[in-house]
Amino acid sequence: MKVAVVGATGLVGGEILKVLAERDFPVSELLLVASEKSVGKQMEFKGKQIKVIGVEDAIAATPQIAIFSAGGSTSLELAPRFAEVGTVVVDNSSAWRMDPTKKLVVPEINAKELTKEDKIIANPNCSTIQMVVALNKLHEELKMKRVVVSTYQSVTGTGKKAVDQLMNERAGKEEGEKAYPYTIDLNVLPHIDVFQDNGYTKEEMKMILETKKIMGDDSIRVTATAVRIPVMGGHSEAVNVEFEKDFTLDDIYRILGETEGVVVVDDVKNLQYPMPKDAHGKDEVFVGRVRLDETQPRTVNMWIVADNLRKGAATNAVQIAEYLMKNELV
Repeated sequence: MKVAVVGATGLVGGEILKVLAERDFPVSELLLVASEKSVGKQMEFKGKQIKVIGVEDAIAATPQIAIFSAGGSTSLELAPRFAEVGTVVVDNSSAWRMDPTKKLVVPEINAKELTKEDKIIANPNCSTIQMVVALNKLHEELKMKRVVVSTYQSVTGTGKKAVDQLMNERAGKEEGEKAYPYTIDLNVLPHIDVFQDNGYTKEEMKMILETKKIMGDDSIRVTATAVRIPVMGGHSEAVNVEFEKDFTLDDIYRILGETEGVVVVDDVKNLQYPMPKDAHGKDEVFVGRVRLDETQPRTVNMWIVADNLRKGAATNAVQIAEYLMKNELV
C-alpha cells in the first residue's frame, strides 16, 4: 500500500505518522509531502529516515491513499488532483465536510456508506468526532432531540504556533508570532475560528452542521459554544442531551459501555472522571460525570474528553484508511 501524508511536517501530520506506525498499517512505500520550504527535510518513520518531497512528485507517484492535513485551501486545490490519478484522499481540513457530494466519516458510525466511487473523504472536526462517538449509540436507542455543548479545547487544536505562544507566555518570553489575539496562558478565549453573521463562530457551526450530517438526521437540534483553554492533551466537552424516549441512568451507562471507542470513567466518590492529561496519546473517547438533568425530563448531562490530535484527527483518518483497505475500496 503506497501512502502519502500531505502536510507531514505539521502537528497532525506527525501524529498521523505515529498512528500509522503504532497500528502497523501495511505501508509498502510512504510519501511524506509538504510545502517547498520543507522539501528535502528528513523525517523518521519506523526507524528509517525518509526525505520530504513536493506535491508534484507525490502526485506523479500515484499513491493509493493520501491522508491530508494541510489546511482547507491546500485541500481544495490538491485533493482533486490526487483523486484524478486514482488516489483516495482522506482530508482532515474543513474544505469538503459540508460538500453534499462528499462523505463525512467517523468509522464507528458511518464507514459503511463508503464506496469505490468515493475519492475524496472528509474527516470531521475534532470536537465533533469525540461528541458523536459518545452519542451515536445513545441516539440509535433513545433518539436525540436536542444537544447543548460547551467545549474546552486544547491549544494543540490551533497548531504549533499556538503551543509556542502558550509556552512562551508561561516562560515569560515575548517572542514569536501570536496564534491568538489575546494572551492564552491563565486565560480563556470564547472564540475558536472566525465569527459568522449569526454571532456563532465557524467552529461552533461545524459542530452543529457536522453532527447532523454524520448521524444522517437533520431533526437533531444542536447548539454550541466553543472555548479555547490553556491546556494540551485533549479537548473536553460539557454536553446536555435531551432524548425522545424514557430511560434510566443505568440505561445510559449500559449503552455507553456497549459503544465502540468509548471508555466510561465515572466514579465521583473516588474522584475519577475524564481529564485531558489522561486522554493524551490515547485513541478512545472518555465519558464521565454522567447525571440526570433535574430541570427537565429525558435529559442527561455528561463530560466527554479525547485527544484532539488522535481520535479527533490522525487516528480517525487512519481508521478510515484501514476500512478502505479491509473492504477493498482502494
